[in-house]
Amino acid sequence: MYLIGGIALLLGGLLTINSIFSYQSKHIDPALLSTLWFQLKMIPLVFAANVMIGYGVKFSYKTTGSLTFSLGISKGIEIFICVLMGYIFMKEIPSWKTYAGLTVVVLGFVITKWK
Repeated sequence: MYLIGGIALLLGGLLTINSIFSYQSKHIDPALLSTLWFQLKMIPLVFAANVMIGYGVKFSYKTTGSLTFSLGISKGIEIFICVLMGYIFMKEIPSWKTYAGLTVVVLGFVITKWK
Protein backbone atom coordinates (compact mmCIF):
# COMPACT_ATOMS: atom_id res chain seq x y z
CA MET A 1 0.00 0.00 0.00
CA TYR A 2 2.88 2.36 0.81
CA LEU A 3 4.41 1.74 -2.61
CA ILE A 4 1.20 2.67 -4.44
CA GLY A 5 0.84 5.78 -2.27
CA GLY A 6 4.48 6.66 -2.85
CA ILE A 7 4.17 6.32 -6.60
CA ALA A 8 0.96 8.38 -6.58
CA LEU A 9 2.69 11.13 -4.58
CA LEU A 10 5.68 11.04 -6.93
CA LEU A 11 3.37 11.31 -9.93
CA GLY A 12 1.49 14.26 -8.44
CA GLY A 13 4.60 16.14 -7.36
CA LEU A 14 6.58 15.54 -10.54
CA LEU A 15 3.61 16.43 -12.75
CA THR A 16 3.20 19.68 -10.83
CA ILE A 17 6.87 20.69 -11.01
CA ASN A 18 7.27 19.79 -14.68
CA SER A 19 4.00 21.51 -15.59
CA ILE A 20 5.14 24.74 -13.91
CA PHE A 21 8.44 24.81 -15.76
CA SER A 22 6.88 23.78 -19.07
CA TYR A 23 4.26 26.50 -18.77
CA GLN A 24 6.98 29.02 -17.90
CA SER A 25 9.09 28.12 -20.93
CA LYS A 26 6.10 28.37 -23.27
CA HIS A 27 4.06 31.29 -21.92
CA ILE A 28 6.18 33.50 -19.63
CA ASP A 29 8.42 36.21 -21.07
CA PRO A 30 12.07 35.31 -20.34
CA ALA A 31 12.77 38.78 -18.91
CA LEU A 32 13.99 38.63 -15.32
CA LEU A 33 11.11 40.48 -13.65
CA SER A 34 8.32 38.54 -15.33
CA THR A 35 10.06 35.25 -14.54
CA LEU A 36 10.58 36.25 -10.91
CA TRP A 37 6.95 37.34 -10.59
CA PHE A 38 5.74 34.02 -12.05
CA GLN A 39 8.03 32.01 -9.74
CA LEU A 40 6.90 34.04 -6.73
CA LYS A 41 3.27 33.18 -7.50
CA MET A 42 4.21 29.50 -7.89
CA ILE A 43 5.87 29.14 -4.46
CA PRO A 44 2.83 27.41 -2.85
CA LEU A 45 2.59 24.90 -5.71
CA VAL A 46 6.33 24.22 -5.74
CA PHE A 47 6.26 23.73 -1.97
CA ALA A 48 3.37 21.26 -2.20
CA ALA A 49 5.10 19.41 -5.05
CA ASN A 50 8.35 19.14 -3.06
CA VAL A 51 6.47 17.72 -0.08
CA MET A 52 4.73 15.18 -2.35
CA ILE A 53 8.02 14.14 -3.94
CA GLY A 54 9.71 13.85 -0.55
CA TYR A 55 6.98 11.66 0.89
CA GLY A 56 6.79 9.66 -2.35
CA VAL A 57 10.47 8.76 -2.07
CA LYS A 58 10.09 8.12 1.67
CA PHE A 59 7.14 5.75 1.22
CA SER A 60 8.83 3.97 -1.68
CA TYR A 61 11.97 3.52 0.41
CA LYS A 62 9.92 2.28 3.37
CA THR A 63 8.40 -0.41 1.13
CA THR A 64 11.47 -1.50 -0.85
CA GLY A 65 14.28 -0.84 1.61
CA SER A 66 16.41 0.47 -1.25
CA LEU A 67 16.98 4.17 -1.81
CA THR A 68 18.50 3.43 -5.21
CA PHE A 69 15.31 1.69 -6.30
CA SER A 70 13.11 4.47 -4.90
CA LEU A 71 15.08 7.21 -6.65
CA GLY A 72 15.16 5.10 -9.82
CA ILE A 73 11.37 4.88 -9.79
CA SER A 74 11.27 8.65 -9.34
CA LYS A 75 13.61 9.28 -12.28
CA GLY A 76 11.71 6.86 -14.51
CA ILE A 77 8.44 8.61 -13.76
CA GLU A 78 10.08 11.99 -14.37
CA ILE A 79 11.44 10.95 -17.77
CA PHE A 80 8.01 9.84 -18.93
CA ILE A 81 6.48 13.06 -17.59
CA CYS A 82 9.08 15.12 -19.48
CA VAL A 83 8.09 13.40 -22.71
CA LEU A 84 4.42 14.04 -21.89
CA MET A 85 5.04 17.74 -21.12
CA GLY A 86 6.98 18.12 -24.37
CA TYR A 87 3.98 16.77 -26.23
CA ILE A 88 1.39 18.82 -24.33
CA PHE A 89 3.18 22.20 -24.29
CA MET A 90 5.45 22.10 -27.33
CA LYS A 91 3.60 19.60 -29.54
CA GLU A 92 6.82 17.57 -29.79
CA ILE A 93 6.11 14.09 -31.08
CA PRO A 94 8.60 11.58 -29.69
CA SER A 95 10.74 9.95 -32.37
CA TRP A 96 12.21 6.46 -32.37
CA LYS A 97 15.32 7.96 -30.72
CA THR A 98 13.24 9.02 -27.74
CA TYR A 99 11.82 5.53 -27.33
CA ALA A 100 15.28 4.00 -27.79
CA GLY A 101 16.67 6.29 -25.07
CA LEU A 102 13.83 5.44 -22.70
CA THR A 103 14.43 1.75 -23.35
CA VAL A 104 18.14 2.13 -22.54
CA VAL A 105 17.31 3.92 -19.28
CA VAL A 106 14.76 1.30 -18.23
CA LEU A 107 17.07 -1.59 -19.17
CA GLY A 108 19.92 0.05 -17.26
CA PHE A 109 17.67 0.32 -14.23
CA VAL A 110 16.66 -3.34 -14.51
CA ILE A 111 20.27 -4.47 -14.90
CA THR A 112 21.36 -2.59 -11.79
CA LYS A 113 18.67 -4.38 -9.76
CA TRP A 114 19.84 -7.88 -10.74
CA LYS A 115 21.67 -9.70 -8.00
